[in-house]
Amino acid sequence: MWVRYLEARRDAPARRRYILYERALKALPVSYKLWHAYLRERQLAVRGLAVEDPAVSSLNNTYERALVSMHKMPRIWIEYLEFVLDQGWITRTRRTFDRALQSLPITQHHRIWQLYLKFLMRPGTPSETAVRVYKRYLRLEPTHAEEYIAYLKAQGLWGEAARKMAELVNDDTFRSLEGKSKHQLWLELCDIITKHPKDVLGLKVDAVLRSGIRKFTDEVGRLWTSLADYYIRQGMYESARDVYEEGLTTVTTVRDFSLIFDTLTQFEETLLQHKMEQGGDEEEPEPAMNGAEDDDGADFLLKDDTNDIDLRLARLEHLMERRPELLSSVMLRQNPHNTHEWHKRVKLFAGNPHKQILTYTEAVTTVDVNKAIGKLHTLWTGFARFYERHGDLENARVIFDKATQVEFKYVDDLATVWCEWAEMELRHKNFKRALDLMRRATYTPDIVNRRAAAEAEREGPVQGRLYRSLKLWAFYCDLEESLGTLESTRAVYDRILDLRIATPQIILNYALFLQEHKYWEESFRVYERGVALFKYPHVRDIWLAYLQQFVQRYAGSKLERARDLFKQALAQAPPEESKALFLQYAALEESHGLARSAMEVYDKAVKTVPQADRLAVYDLYLARAHEFFGLGKVREIYETAIEASPPYGVSDDDCKRMCLRYSQLERKLGEVDRARAILVHASSLADPRRDLLFWKEWNDFEVKHGNEDTFREMLRIKRSVAASFSQIHYNTTIVEAATTAAPGEEGGKRKRGEDEMAALEAEVTGTRLPGFVSGGTVQPDQRTQEGTPADAPAAPGASAPVVENPEDIDLDEGDAEEEEADAGADIQLETKPVPEAVYGAGGEQLGALDRFKKRRTDGQ
Repeated sequence: MWVRYLEARRDAPARRRYILYERALKALPVSYKLWHAYLRERQLAVRGLAVEDPAVSSLNNTYERALVSMHKMPRIWIEYLEFVLDQGWITRTRRTFDRALQSLPITQHHRIWQLYLKFLMRPGTPSETAVRVYKRYLRLEPTHAEEYIAYLKAQGLWGEAARKMAELVNDDTFRSLEGKSKHQLWLELCDIITKHPKDVLGLKVDAVLRSGIRKFTDEVGRLWTSLADYYIRQGMYESARDVYEEGLTTVTTVRDFSLIFDTLTQFEETLLQHKMEQGGDEEEPEPAMNGAEDDDGADFLLKDDTNDIDLRLARLEHLMERRPELLSSVMLRQNPHNTHEWHKRVKLFAGNPHKQILTYTEAVTTVDVNKAIGKLHTLWTGFARFYERHGDLENARVIFDKATQVEFKYVDDLATVWCEWAEMELRHKNFKRALDLMRRATYTPDIVNRRAAAEAEREGPVQGRLYRSLKLWAFYCDLEESLGTLESTRAVYDRILDLRIATPQIILNYALFLQEHKYWEESFRVYERGVALFKYPHVRDIWLAYLQQFVQRYAGSKLERARDLFKQALAQAPPEESKALFLQYAALEESHGLARSAMEVYDKAVKTVPQADRLAVYDLYLARAHEFFGLGKVREIYETAIEASPPYGVSDDDCKRMCLRYSQLERKLGEVDRARAILVHASSLADPRRDLLFWKEWNDFEVKHGNEDTFREMLRIKRSVAASFSQIHYNTTIVEAATTAAPGEEGGKRKRGEDEMAALEAEVTGTRLPGFVSGGTVQPDQRTQEGTPADAPAAPGASAPVVENPEDIDLDEGDAEEEEADAGADIQLETKPVPEAVYGAGGEQLGALDRFKKRRTDGQ
């Protein structure tokens, strides 16, 4: 009813409406609706009036009266606070905010704090008041501490900002609303401390920064420089220099080292520059250092009035000279077990023996064998060589003796130490001492239970396994061969064989040593022990050397024993390793045995060696067969090779090559039919698209020795073979390469490296080959007419007999030319070839036949 009454008197003067509101509120003092409407209407009326206006004061009193009954209504409080904020009364505003926070429940406080913080940010608000209010706010919202720090920075309250930042850094439960990490907070704290050292007097700066250095290892260099910068701004230059030195000797990364070193260098250069500009004048104050001026423009002047320019210059030079040493220390702090860095550090102190000795001593005592990067024994040997270079052999021996007691990770490392010790003695002509050292190093303990001893050796130190080091024994053998006697050297070699640690090279060396002293049978026994110790492929060199030395020593005097050795070697050798043994065996039979036995060796070789090496063996087989038994044996070998089954035969390509050679041999002997039959046999392996050389050879053969029927038969076979290979796909690059290679082979030039048999066949002419009876007709030469036997050897320079083909067609070419000359016919007929398209599918073959006839007509 009161609301309807007020709406009805909407047009009434303000004073009358205020009276109606007062009457209504007197009747209903707890009506939020009436109070809110009344206060809004009064607030609109005073808008734009001065603060001292009585209407403003009256409205303040009205708000106070309303809050007596409306103190739990946050909307009333917010409107009142906004009204008070506009008036600019600081104390009244602060107290009003406090009353609002006291009256409202805590769940409504966040609405009040928004205005409260806005009030604190206004110009003119005392910083002390703001700090106290912010501290109260952080009790309610501790996660908003970064807002408080930002306010402190804006107001220049660096001490309070540093203390609050230190609390946040030490609080493990704090999570930044701005997404900052603890590391970033640390860096901000360092910036505040170093740039404003006089404002953070209540904070233990040294302890704070050192705790950060221990905690945040990825920014150690910046924290050290921040701590030094703090002392510089305080004017404590010696303390700053101590901090720099401590940082240089503790950082573990090159980046941090470079940062600290560059900062320290700049610090020393700045001090020296200011001192030189001062010129030793005690009354003139020193200018501010580079980097010693903070954001507020405060100057920290040097207070040292003494003229010590030379001292500062020497200090700077000493710092620059120490840089390689300090950097080496950084690398060793990263990994103190890196032997390469220790060697580099020793080289840094070249010319300073005392520091080199200290470095070596520190290195051998610091590096752990199990963690070492590189070879630990190189430090010990380098240490001993250092004393040796300075002529102190006694101390070098002491170092070597200590090194032999170190439990290295590998036996080879300990063996290297012993060898280096012995080499040092050899360099100084102490030969007896070197031999004694090797005897000490190779001392073999008495072993009763071999299995238990082997387990103890594996679990024990390397000193217990040293006697099995082949490196040590090899060095011992060299010393005994050079300095010892024959018996002592043989004892060392025999001991190596007894320990079963010998290598094929040791066997070869031992045998060669005995051969040099004319102990042939003993050397052969060593070979026998070697072949019993090893298997292929390691025993290959031993067998080759054994057989070669045996053959050279006894030649054919112990042929049966040599044969037994070859048979034993071939029985152990795999097929891929047997070629050299077969050839050596065949050479033995050729030189000292029977030719028949040599042929048997070759026959077995071509069936045993891998297919890739079979053609080369066949070449030798054929050459030796022709030399010893004539062409009959050669034909037998050719036929055997061509007709052999896949496990024992040659590859298809090699078979084609052998067929061509066999055919050329028969053609030179006048056996045209046999040559043609061989080509027919090989044609099934020759694809016309690829094997252009084979078909060209056959084509030339038919042109020279064939007739029309044989040429047609060749074309028919070619078509048949092409049809059988029509389903096979080849790489066009290979076909083109074969096509371009064919003309180069047409001229009859033998390729480089042509086998002996091909050269032999090229020299064979006519029927003057021993042991061969031709199946064709040979035209008698002058020797036959004079009574010389047909099979007698020809005289040097005599022409070869002409071989005629019994199936050759007589075309009466000479008669036709004579008749034409006699008739004096001057009519010239022009002949044109028939187009190949006329013949249809067989045009290509018929065209080839026409060309064949034309070449025969022209006398080709």
